[in-house]
Amino acid sequence: MHDQSQPRSNHLKRHFARRVIHQARMTLELWQRLQSGVWNAQEMAALVESNRLLLRYAQRFEQAEHSQLATGINHCLNAVADNKGRLYSEVIAELNLLMQRLSRTGLRHHDELEEVVLPALRRPIYVALQDPLASKRLSMQLQSFGLFTQVFDSLDGFNSALAVRHPAAIVLDVDFTGQDCGLRFAQALQQGSAARLPLLFFSRQDADTQTRLSAVCAGGQAFFTGTIDASIVLECIERLTRIAHFEPYKVLVVDDSRAQASFTERALNSAGMVTSTLHEPNRVMSELAEFQPDLIILDMYMPRCSGPELAKVIRQSERYVSVPIIFLSAEGDLDKQLDAMGEGADDFITKPIKPRHLIATVRQRAARARSLHALMVRDSLTGLYNHTHILQLLEDACGRARRTARPLSFAMLDIDFFKKVNDTYGHPVGDRVIKSLAVFLKQRLRKTDFIGRYGGEEFAVVLPDTAAASALKVIEEIRQHFAEILHPAQPQDLFCTFSCGIAELQGSEDGKMLSKNADLALYSAKQAGRNQVALFIR
Repeated sequence: MHDQSQPRSNHLKRHFARRVIHQARMTLELWQRLQSGVWNAQEMAALVESNRLLLRYAQRFEQAEHSQLATGINHCLNAVADNKGRLYSEVIAELNLLMQRLSRTGLRHHDELEEVVLPALRRPIYVALQDPLASKRLSMQLQSFGLFTQVFDSLDGFNSALAVRHPAAIVLDVDFTGQDCGLRFAQALQQGSAARLPLLFFSRQDADTQTRLSAVCAGGQAFFTGTIDASIVLECIERLTRIAHFEPYKVLVVDDSRAQASFTERALNSAGMVTSTLHEPNRVMSELAEFQPDLIILDMYMPRCSGPELAKVIRQSERYVSVPIIFLSAEGDLDKQLDAMGEGADDFITKPIKPRHLIATVRQRAARARSLHALMVRDSLTGLYNHTHILQLLEDACGRARRTARPLSFAMLDIDFFKKVNDTYGHPVGDRVIKSLAVFLKQRLRKTDFIGRYGGEEFAVVLPDTAAASALKVIEEIRQHFAEILHPAQPQDLFCTFSCGIAELQGSEDGKMLSKNADLALYSAKQAGRNQVALFIR
């Protein structure tokens, strides 16, 4: 009797966990909507209700982590209500932190509810290619990445499955069951569907412009030709299905007028932006280092210095040379405004200003600055952090770990015998292997883990709040699953493995020492035969 009831109990637990995570997803989507505009009472009420249901389900189904997070979110929303519905920086920052934690629940193995992922990726990926072997091969590759797939060889089977359950995405051959039949089938599908289905089209031959236009009109989000690379397909699927976490813009306001600074702060807070206000310009550099703003608003005239003089000081630091600076002043002389802009500012706003204008200007400038910053710190092949930035993130993480007395681990990974892959199969195949590992790491690690391409075939991972033993467990599982992925190549497909070294921060060590220790552990893993994970032993 016990043997029969145990599987049923586990099934019910997974069912309840999925229901809780579905409600968490709805809460996150409402949060994203609020973040994209000025917060209003109607959407705030919807967020309050969604979080109330999340707390209710989490408590009923004994999901402790979600219950704790929903309680924290509820506390923040009550604080907003107590403040007459007005947001302020502390509660925005706290809400953002809680939503970050909520967005990553169940996303990394060995976390709580490790068997549960967000509903979008729990839904299957439908694969319908003209070549049955190609369908089966792609399906197996996607399953290696942890996705659920369903392969079809007929329109009837596809329609029957679709009537039961909508997929997370569809990989469809333009010639499925006949020339251009896949395109016509997709057009009919979209016309009969209330919501647009996420379609990824495939053609064995290089398609002409008309075929690609037809695919776009049928709702195609991507178009692949030749040989399908599962890692690239996975990137598209994740882009279509993930909940993108939006970090609130952070704005530093430097103004000696407390009334004006308060007006600016309230306006930006109402749009969900986090602000820090300084009335003493001589503290600006220390505040920049601590607050790390996306944008700076400066008053033109202050008792101890002018805005342009302060802008010069800020621009002398390489770290802040790309942070947008906006002057906010009653100065109406155009020549003086232009002179001020010449000292390193990006915009000039004249008082009095309407909150809507201020919000739009700040948001546009901050968004563009973030986009440019992302290009500067990302590796072009993988989209991971580049060598310089991952080391900067490691150094920052070391400082936080020491201040909070929390564990921190650093992992260095190296693809085994990668030169042989390039020499045997060519550099394009080598690049695909590198991208596959990058996608695999992004999929399997937490959103709060920092992943970088250290150089060539080497990767680096910063794991905050993670002891070495836990990091070993996580990376070891990733290593085992990555070794099962089949990479398409000629004259034959190949499997690849990686070696890894892990070190944990101890005492007064800095990022350089931690990196050196992880590198020594990686060397040990290679010396011991590769395709394994080693810990740094003191």
